[in-house]
Amino acid sequence: MLVNPISETNQISAMIEWLASFGKTESGGVTRLLYTPAWKEAQQALKAKMEEEGLQTYFDSVGNLFGRLQGTENSGTILTGSHIDTVAEGGKYDGAYGIIAGFIAVTRLFRKYGAPKKTIEIVSLCEEEGSRFPLTFWGSKNICGIYNLNVAKKIQDTDGIAFLDAMRASGFDPQHYTPPVRPDVKKFVELHIEQGMVLEKNEKAIGVVTHIVGQRRYTVRIKGESNHAGTTPMQLRKDAVSAAAEFISYLTRKAKETDPRLVATVGQIDVKPNVSNVVAGEVAFSLDVRHHQSEVIEQYCEDIFAAFERDAAKMGVGVAVTKWLDAEPVELDRELAETARSIAKQQKIAFQDIVSGAGHDSQIFGPFCPTLLLFVPSQNGISHSPKEYTAIRDLETGILLLENILYKLAYE
Repeated sequence: MLVNPISETNQISAMIEWLASFGKTESGGVTRLLYTPAWKEAQQALKAKMEEEGLQTYFDSVGNLFGRLQGTENSGTILTGSHIDTVAEGGKYDGAYGIIAGFIAVTRLFRKYGAPKKTIEIVSLCEEEGSRFPLTFWGSKNICGIYNLNVAKKIQDTDGIAFLDAMRASGFDPQHYTPPVRPDVKKFVELHIEQGMVLEKNEKAIGVVTHIVGQRRYTVRIKGESNHAGTTPMQLRKDAVSAAAEFISYLTRKAKETDPRLVATVGQIDVKPNVSNVVAGEVAFSLDVRHHQSEVIEQYCEDIFAAFERDAAKMGVGVAVTKWLDAEPVELDRELAETARSIAKQQKIAFQDIVSGAGHDSQIFGPFCPTLLLFVPSQNGISHSPKEYTAIRDLETGILLLENILYKLAYE
């Protein structure tokens, strides 16, 4: 087992700022969308940085970048890393930290111990966020054999640029595509900022993620009747806004009653005709439901939609529900989680188990190979924002733990 490495605070700080320079915005955020010049420059710069440390580098056919530390035994690959893309006006740490942490941990191991028994690869996954194109997890889903070019053939960004044209312009010609599935990957380890405030509030340095929540997203449409605001008596109205308010109030209350870890969010509302002196005839609102157990999500959705139908009839309005996302919860590898806990205890690192309420590449790798996801705290829980911040000491603690885990997995 490793002892505490000499802190290289300047290294992690410098690399965070260095990578954030690719796509840096005037507000101090980062916009680095898939297959844009900033994205391409960042991937190429990472490739050069890896090569400086003696790693073998290569891209697969969709743009995932790998830095390989060859093992002495032919027994599969330990993969670690995260995603290089950001949301628009995102922060410096989301995704980027996991790549940098993997790079620092692996290069420290190589300098101290030389070649590992099992091959270790650092991956800078080409895409996770879905910020440019309506497609998420393009990098990890290709590695895991879930996606191929057919998924992207008809997709465009908001400027009308075709996904495959953008891919070609970045140097990854679809004509040369070969499925980048990696059956040699035996384990995947991802280190990520929490993007929430649980660890900070509980004064824990590490979160060992046991589950990643499932997500369902719906559009709820209510059809009433537009009419004059002054001349239509309250008891004769078919008011879509009033119905929506009732439904939203109910689903919020029902979520709190169902399970403390269930979350239900209405984040978007569209009202027609959206005029101050007209009773609204139509409303559409979004609904995002998340929990780490499928049966909890299923029961909650059944309950609220049955109530919507019942109450809509009483109010004289119509209601229609459309589901447009259904992602199953993922339980991550228990043995790897226990390895992380054991090492954290030995290193006297304060940790806790945690459920991830956000999606991560680990949820794609989870069914593909044994997967471990670790969190470090996010200040005030802020993420996807230029204000995103994690203290250097917490970043270093995460790297220390990752280094120890990789040592156990690849060297022992």
